[in-house]
Amino acid sequence: MNIAVIGTGYVGLVSGACFAQMGNDVTCVDVDAEKIENLQQGIIPIYERELDALVQNNYHAGRLHFTTRLTDCLDSVDLVFTAVGTPPDEDGSADLSYVLSVAREVGQNMSHYLVLVTKSTVPAGTAEKVRSVILEELQKRGVNIPFDVASNPEFLKEGTAVKDFMSPDRVVVGVDSERSKELLTRLYHPFLLNNFRVIFTDVRSAEMIKYAANSMLATRISFMNEIANLCELVGADVNMVRKGVGADLRIGSKFLYPGCGYGGSCFPKDVKALIHTAEEHGYEMRVLKAVEEVNQRQKTVLYEKTADYFHHQLADKTIALWGLSFKAETDDMREATSLVVMRLLLDSGCKIRVFDPQAMDECRRRMGEKLYYAKDIYDASNGADAILVLTEWTQFRMPDWGKIAAEMKHLLVVDGRNLYIPEVVERYGFKYLSIGRK
Repeated sequence: MNIAVIGTGYVGLVSGACFAQMGNDVTCVDVDAEKIENLQQGIIPIYERELDALVQNNYHAGRLHFTTRLTDCLDSVDLVFTAVGTPPDEDGSADLSYVLSVAREVGQNMSHYLVLVTKSTVPAGTAEKVRSVILEELQKRGVNIPFDVASNPEFLKEGTAVKDFMSPDRVVVGVDSERSKELLTRLYHPFLLNNFRVIFTDVRSAEMIKYAANSMLATRISFMNEIANLCELVGADVNMVRKGVGADLRIGSKFLYPGCGYGGSCFPKDVKALIHTAEEHGYEMRVLKAVEEVNQRQKTVLYEKTADYFHHQLADKTIALWGLSFKAETDDMREATSLVVMRLLLDSGCKIRVFDPQAMDECRRRMGEKLYYAKDIYDASNGADAILVLTEWTQFRMPDWGKIAAEMKHLLVVDGRNLYIPEVVERYGFKYLSIGRK
């Protein structure tokens, strides 16, 4: 099949490369000329495991193309996937300007039947707006060309996006015609030969599924963070509580890990957008408002624990941050806890030394030269008064605590991801603080 994918961010680039890997002819389109030129030269704009090789192999095989102009491929494609950003406006609503801009361009230039498939996360009812824009442009041209609009939300996890796309646990497709259903069934059939797990719904339900799923996961995280904070107060161990709760088959163990707050491009944005959608329809999402509030508070927990330890005398203290990205296996710092912690520490007069295996360039872009950018965790900890662990990178799992202790001023570790066995760390003289544990 011939496919166009608009947008070369996480979703668009992964989707395009994976579609190409299955033998489709895919053209990825982006208005950023520099990004397109870099992709043509094999320079990938994001860090994602397996993506570099996938993009380069399919590009050199002639199945994956990059351009700044949709018109270069529109006459030959069967499906156009929209994978552009839907950033939150000030009121939390999803900004649909990029999605509707794609629809407008399609309407202005299409010459035959095609399906415009929205992969971007959009509120229920967006497909109708997309359809109206295309119809408006066709009417301006005085032509009557059939088309369909479908919804195909993505459920990729940064860090495992390629694996998630190639072996999905489910594919959600919202359609309103048999013709579009047949095309999308053909497209996804090779991915699901062993177990054809495509869930076909109406378009509005598909749009709603993505928001509902992400909001449910965010709710689980905030709930466990609340439980962790209470465990500290009552003398319980959240790890034991988590295991006992997760053993209930009705609940399960996933997304029950407490920590220092969730971030990224999806959960914060989608929770806000769903709250706003409800408000537009006269309904208040009380649970989700609490989820958001808890998460914002949880991002300050490591700072508060550090400040309490030093009796709020943080001026001129040197703090080492291990991890900057919002999660491991990505360089993404959008809504990351590290940004909140760094702001609080800088406002308190601290000096900050940071290390992250992938997010150093992104951090320098955001924070400039206010920080010391270390070459590894040992360099970051050299001369530090405290270590704050923010991201669960595997490289952080077994540090040489003796080596670190010999180079620090004060021996304080504040573990925001519960990576370590307290007794092991304390054996080297450290004061060890974590989330929800005794």
